[in-house]
Parts: sequence; structure tokens; C-alpha cells
Amino acid sequence: MIYNEYGKTGLNVSAVGFGGMRFDEKKSHKENAQLLQHAYDRGINYFDTAPLYCSDTSEDIFGVAIKQMASFRDKFYVSTKGMPTEFDTAKKAVGAVKKSLKRLKTDYLDFYHVWCIRSMDQYRLAMKPGGQYEGLMKLKEQGIIRNIVISTHLRGDDVATIVDEGHFEGVLLGVNVLNFMYRWKGVCAAHDARCGVVAMNPLSGGMIPKFESELGFIASEGETPTEAAIRFCVASPEITIALIGFTTAEHIDTACKIADNCQPFTSDDLDRIKANVTENMDRICTGCGYCMSTCPQNIPIANYMQFYNNKAMFHKTDEEMIKDLDFEHQWGLLVGRDADAADCTQCAQCEKACTQHIDIIKRLAQLAQWETKLEAK
Repeated sequence: MIYNEYGKTGLNVSAVGFGGMRFDEKKSHKENAQLLQHAYDRGINYFDTAPLYCSDTSEDIFGVAIKQMASFRDKFYVSTKGMPTEFDTAKKAVGAVKKSLKRLKTDYLDFYHVWCIRSMDQYRLAMKPGGQYEGLMKLKEQGIIRNIVISTHLRGDDVATIVDEGHFEGVLLGVNVLNFMYRWKGVCAAHDARCGVVAMNPLSGGMIPKFESELGFIASEGETPTEAAIRFCVASPEITIALIGFTTAEHIDTACKIADNCQPFTSDDLDRIKANVTENMDRICTGCGYCMSTCPQNIPIANYMQFYNNKAMFHKTDEEMIKDLDFEHQWGLLVGRDADAADCTQCAQCEKACTQHIDIIKRLAQLAQWETKLEAK
């Protein structure tokens, strides 16, 4: 395993981080917790979770594992998060942290994220007098939080503004081998400010493993696109940790094997990827699901947007999309839906929640047209 210093903290963290957002929810907490111990045995020492992950079970799963690993708690690092839109006062922020501590079965947190910042207004909300950051600072002074960090989906200029203000030890942001051309300015801004840089969605929310045959241009000889995507983040000197959501021990083994033997992408590698990637790769739905609770019509927005990725990524024709849509209605992502794309009222709540800044309303309108044509057949 490669280890990197996390910003200016002096902490040496594994280049592969364990993301607690992809547990198999059909398994027991105890079974899923075994993955953390397996990851630690393979050299991973950075474990990241959040409330709401995995139907709000992830922190509890972590708690089972951390209790079992309590005798060497100082050998690994635990991270969780809280949104300023939900915890908009210092008192609420403190309460959220204490709730997470109880669930995680630990007395302190190595990293706590101001979570899911999608606009500068949300950042300012977190930083206001008497707001979330003030509450987190009180806990840091007590040693309950060791490092305050931020999770953001902002563009590079805004990331630069935030890190220049100097309130955070690290930044968690979405970057991968498909979108790095559009996200690298933010990565470099954080790295240059000597912040820890954690890459979320290194596999584009699972899209890279799903579309390996179409994304062969990512890989060099002898590796799969999935392996190449992990290598890209792990081997980039600007990235401290590639945060991967693990579901099985085999997933962990694969990532650790790559980290044991990886080399950075060459300039020729990057040129090849740039030549094959379209600007739409920066507007791919990663399946985070934040949009799902916002829709008053109960449209399965994330499911629709995951399906639409086929159009955005690979420029499938309308006829191809209609044919594929028929399958999704009967067997795939859109079976048993409560509402159709045409039921959209254009309230835009989903777009406000979207971490990828996708034009959801426009895509739903296109999907509604395809569904109309499908029904007419």
C-alpha cells in the first residue's frame, strides 16, 4: 500500500480509502463490518462514512467494526460528515457529531466534513457566526474532532476561494479518469494550498465498471478500465486518497493490489483519454440519490438519469435509447416506478440537490418523449 501525508496534518493515510457508501444492504451489519477489518489487514487505514449512506445504516455498520477494532483505534482514521443545510447552527452541528460518535462507537473523529457543498451560498451558511463551522471548532478545541475538512461539488475557482480562506485541512471532491479535465483546477488548488485531497467517485459512481467494453480507451495493455481508473487516482501525486465504495472483499483486494504496483499515467495516456472523452463526461449521473427525496411527484430521478448516461456518454441514437428504455421498463432500473418522466412539474428541486449539476428537467423532457414513442409502438 502507498501512504501519503494528508495535507499539513502529519498523518500518513493509505492511498486507497474505504468508502462506506456501497455496502450490500441484504447482508447483516456484522457481515458488512468484516469488510473494514479486511481492508485494514490489507493496509487501508482511512475509513469514510456519512449519515444516510446505505439507507442510513453505514455509520452503524462502521460502529460494529470500530468496536471490534477498538484495541488499535489509534492506528486508523475515521471520517464522517454533516450538511450545513441540515445543521445550520452550532448547537445542531454539535448534536449531529455526538450522534455520529455514538453510532460509530468512538470517542473522537479524525476527520469531519462540512458535507455536500454545491454552492457558495451553502459554504457561507456553514461559515456564518453561530453556524456549523463554529460548532465544529468547539469540538476540535475539545479534541473530539481532530481535523475539520470539506466535501464539495463546486468548480475549480470556487474550490480555490475556499481553500485560500484557510479553514479546512482537506477537501473531498469528485474527480476521476473521465472528468479530470473539468475538475483538475480544483484538485490543484487544494493540493497547492497543502490540503489533503480525497477523490470521491473514482469509478464514476460505478459507471466505469458497468461500461468497461465502451471505455477500453482508458486502460493500458494488461489492465481493465476499472483497474486503470483506480490507478489514475491512486498514482496521481496531487491526490492523497482515492475513496472507493467497497461491497466485497474481492473489491478491496483488487484496489489494494493496484495500489501496491501502480504507476502514474503518462502524458501519452492522458492525451489518448482526452481524445476520446466528450464534455458530457462532466455531466454523468453517479447515482448518489440526493435528488430522490426532493421530487413531489416521486419520479425515480436517479434511475432515469443513470439510464440517460447512455446518451450522454456514448451518444446513442433516439431509436437505440427507446429500445433500451423498453428493457428498463420491464426488467431494469425503471421497473415498479411510481411516476413517469412526463409527470415532472419542473419545480427544479432535484437540480438544486444534484451534485453533478445535471440539467435534469431537460433530460426528463427528452425521456418523456421517448416514453411517449415507446407507448405508441
